[in-house]
Amino acid sequence: MKKKLQNEIKDSQPGRFTRRQFVKNTAAFGLAVGVAPIISYPAASYGNPKKSLVAVVTGDRIQATKKALGILGGMRAFVKKGNKVVLKPNMSFPHPHQRATNTHYEVVSTVAAMCMEAGAREVLVLDYPFNRPEPCLQFSGIREACKKINNVYTLAVVDEKFFSVVPVRKGKAIREVKIIKDVLDCNVFINIPTAKSHTTTGVSLGLKGLMGIIWDRRYFHSKVDINQAIADLNSEVRVDLTILDASRALVSGGPTGPGRIEYPKTIVAGTDPVAVDAMGVSLVKWYGQSFSGAQVKHIAAAHEMGLGTLNLKNVEILKASL
Repeated sequence: MKKKLQNEIKDSQPGRFTRRQFVKNTAAFGLAVGVAPIISYPAASYGNPKKSLVAVVTGDRIQATKKALGILGGMRAFVKKGNKVVLKPNMSFPHPHQRATNTHYEVVSTVAAMCMEAGAREVLVLDYPFNRPEPCLQFSGIREACKKINNVYTLAVVDEKFFSVVPVRKGKAIREVKIIKDVLDCNVFINIPTAKSHTTTGVSLGLKGLMGIIWDRRYFHSKVDINQAIADLNSEVRVDLTILDASRALVSGGPTGPGRIEYPKTIVAGTDPVAVDAMGVSLVKWYGQSFSGAQVKHIAAAHEMGLGTLNLKNVEILKASL
């Protein structure tokens, strides 16, 4: 059933994939793996009196990344001299950037260079790839782009000895999780996801992207409610900054593709991971339909845990075009 549903989503065309089909298919997938449906209708009404600040910049991805960070006060607002910085992009698939399954290497290398310019001691670019590490590092282009920058190291973390067990104190679906040690002991942790669809969670942005720092992803997929588990994970990991690469978006067929790709040419950045994801959801039509952050269950679960706000009316959105 799972394979059939994945094929249906991958092969669907936006004009034929209706809102009702999306809800039906994601609900069926949830039942297949023993979790609740991804999308809830009607969407709940959420609110948060404290406004989050999100920068939304459209244009050339390198300049848009720099501009978005400038709006937030510059990289020096996050990185201090001598800091150890960890960057977590999507580099889990052995695909070139045209496939839109990984974070674009230009965005990652731009952030890495800005960290070093701000005085970082070293920058580690880390992910636990879904596929064999060497092809992922090669074809994503991230390692090649970052090796030109002194003291920036791109690594695939694939050995369990480099993970530590962490209790999830506020967890509802999980009580502990193994996380990459460097994420736990760095001074600054920056999440740099790409924008793409996902057959299990509807979309994969910043919150979902943190599954790339845990050891046992199968447990999330098969043993618990993955949407709540994602929120639980984010409750225990301190993300200092989220920079969403929406220079292009894989709006169907994700996370592996191939699928339909749209080009918002946008970078979204902020310290509120829920608000960044909510903004990311609003940028494009997923499977040919528009959705809000409140309709994506793991984003809503993170909001309910107090990890940020998904109500964009309560977000101070600073936009710029280049």
